[in-house]
Amino acid sequence: MGNTRKYLFIALLVAQGVTIGLLENMIPYPFAFAPGAKLGLANLITVISLFTMRKRESFLLIWLRLLLTTLLGGTISTFLYSMSGALLSFLGMILVKKLGPQRVSIIGISATGGFLHNVGQLLVASFIAQSWSVMLYLPILSFLGILSGIVIGIAANYLLTRVKTLQEFQLVHEKNN
Repeated sequence: MGNTRKYLFIALLVAQGVTIGLLENMIPYPFAFAPGAKLGLANLITVISLFTMRKRESFLLIWLRLLLTTLLGGTISTFLYSMSGALLSFLGMILVKKLGPQRVSIIGISATGGFLHNVGQLLVASFIAQSWSVMLYLPILSFLGILSGIVIGIAANYLLTRVKTLQEFQLVHEKNN
């Protein structure tokens, strides 16, 4: 696969992730009982990247998406929360993915990411608030993160099995690993 095609693919995924993230920021919080909780739809792009490119390229994609989303519609605090959640989620999904498809599906990998994203954000919130009591919010956010992760995993699975370009990149990725 040529470098131009690979970087174009990364750029397109970054653009899609930024667009989804900015659109999601315009949606009022859907969960009245969990202030600040979002659906995390832009994480769909991260999950797809785990199955279509190398870890280093996925990591680059995440950073570009975070930086651009913050520059276009965020603050330093939203960047800190998003970054901590995205990095912990990314590392966790990579580790769970190593278990192999016979042990865990893309839906399980995505659910792990949804859970760990919230853990990362609450760790930053605890650090900022200088109190571990923020972690009492974890059960509610865990439920929502896992549920959102399941939905995103289903969507990613659907796209990876139906979109020809994603199938081609996935095939090349599997061949190289």
